[in-house]
Amino acid sequence: MHKAIINGKTFEIEQRLGQFTLNGQTAQMDWKPLRENVYHLILNHQSYTVELIEADASGKTLSILVNGRKAEVQLKDAFDQLLSKLGFDLAAANKVNDVKAPMPGLVLNIFVEPGQVIKKGDSLLVLEAMKMENVLKSPGDATVSTVMVKAKDKVEKNQVLLHLS
Repeated sequence: MHKAIINGKTFEIEQRLGQFTLNGQTAQMDWKPLRENVYHLILNHQSYTVELIEADASGKTLSILVNGRKAEVQLKDAFDQLLSKLGFDLAAANKVNDVKAPMPGLVLNIFVEPGQVIKKGDSLLVLEAMKMENVLKSPGDATVSTVMVKAKDKVEKNQVLLHLS
C-alpha cells in the first residue's frame, strides 16, 4: 500500500490485479498523457487535468497542478511507512554527519566554516584529483560543525573533511 499526502491530507492507494482502492474503497481510474508532464485523469467518473511542475525523486515529493490548482504531494511507499512506524523518517535515515573524500587528492579551496548553515547542493570545497577539480556539495541541509582540513592539505580516500550536524 502507498500513501500520498496531498496538501496535508493523507490518501491510501493500493493496486491489486488491475483494481485500485483509494482509502479502502474501490476506485475507477483511467489516465492518458496529453503532452509532456500533462495528463488527463478520470477518477470515479470525475475528470482532472494534472500537470507535473516539479519532482524530487530523493525526497519523494511532487509539485503538481490539478485543474489549475497547485498541490504539494509527498509519496510514501511500504518502506517509508515501516521507517515511520519504527520511529524513523526518511530524512533521518538519509542524514549524513561526515563529508569524506571520495578519492585521494589535494584540497584547493574551502567554501564553508564552522557554524555555517548549508542547504542541500551547496558547494563545500574543491578537491583536485588526477588533474581534475571536483566540487564537493552538501548531501543535505545541515550546519557545519567542524572543518577538518585546510587549503593545500593532501587527503586520502574516505578521510573525513567536514563534520555536519
